[in-house]
Amino acid sequence: MSTDKNLKIYLIAGEPSGDLLGARFMRAMEKKTKGQVQFFGVGGESMEKAGLKSLFDISDLAIMGLAEVIPSIPKVLKLIKQTVQDIERVKPDVVMTIDSWSFGSRVQKILRKKKLGIPQVHYVAPQVWAWKKKRAQTMYKYVDLLLTLLPQEPKYFTPYGLDAVFVGHPVIESQVVHGNGADFYKKFHIDEKKKIVAVLPGSRKTEVSRLLPVFLEAAQKLFDEDKDLFFVIPTVQTVAKMVKKMTENTKLPLLIVEDEEDRHNAFKASQSAMAASGTVALELAIANVPHVIGYKVAPLTAWMAKKFLHIQFVNLSNILLGREVVPELLQEQCVSGNIARHLRQFMAHEGMYDRQMEGFKKVREILGLGEQTPSENACDAVLELLKKRG
Repeated sequence: MSTDKNLKIYLIAGEPSGDLLGARFMRAMEKKTKGQVQFFGVGGESMEKAGLKSLFDISDLAIMGLAEVIPSIPKVLKLIKQTVQDIERVKPDVVMTIDSWSFGSRVQKILRKKKLGIPQVHYVAPQVWAWKKKRAQTMYKYVDLLLTLLPQEPKYFTPYGLDAVFVGHPVIESQVVHGNGADFYKKFHIDEKKKIVAVLPGSRKTEVSRLLPVFLEAAQKLFDEDKDLFFVIPTVQTVAKMVKKMTENTKLPLLIVEDEEDRHNAFKASQSAMAASGTVALELAIANVPHVIGYKVAPLTAWMAKKFLHIQFVNLSNILLGREVVPELLQEQCVSGNIARHLRQFMAHEGMYDRQMEGFKKVREILGLGEQTPSENACDAVLELLKKRG
């Protein structure tokens, strides 16, 4: 589809996972509109590479959990106000918030109140099947269209009058499937006899501060038993400096990579991995890397989660399959001994190894959508909304 005028799209991504989604959406929309599109808004490194000049640095928004958010409230409120003013200045054809509903919803609510008549879209459904079920009943008030990543999600929103469309999960677009392990060994001069273990402590500062010490302790336990191990931390710009600082005194054979291609090659080169819960764990499943997930939040956040979460699992592979194929080590279970035990089994192809391999194959089937990429499907849904609005 081409347009007779430049389409103006305002995108708001509050954290690295949304930033990646936004960048893929931008590239797909460029293609769909034959370049007749302009992007404005808030994004990170990937969206900036795709051509967005971000209104502010999104690392200011990389906070997670109730207890973590409270101290940041004045700063966040200022950024919300700044974003709304910028939208009024740009007068875009559509505003799309991506992931990070806690920030995005506040912007969307203010826009609705102002009655600007701009179509409003949210990309990535809040996990109402896990908690805050009431959110599904009210979301229609603030957005005109919801794009979901999982096939079971639209049914939670459509009964309440919100147009919700399953577009597919972006992880199947990830270049991780094309990663090259041999290239990784060669580029970083790693001895081929070494077995690589990926260490993925998350993309938010709060995650890294809680998980990296535990992960490094588990890595040390494994290395004490097997000197043929080599550890790689594929990280992102928002936390790279922090990761480097936290690892500067380690005696482990360790490499930190930030580049996306290096990261994907690292996944392909890895025999096993320990990871924060989130999209990265799904990437590991797609790349067929046996892994365990760990997660720790502030005690208050953990208490709230226990009280309000209505799910059996937190890991997306487990949720999609309805059974545990990826061990979930949460809060007090997230200790170095537990992590090391699972990784030993994976590397020896024991324990859950076969169940993981079979489960990951199924996960790839569930998330595959056929002819178009999820980003292209998302673009079609947005263009369809604009066509209806005339």
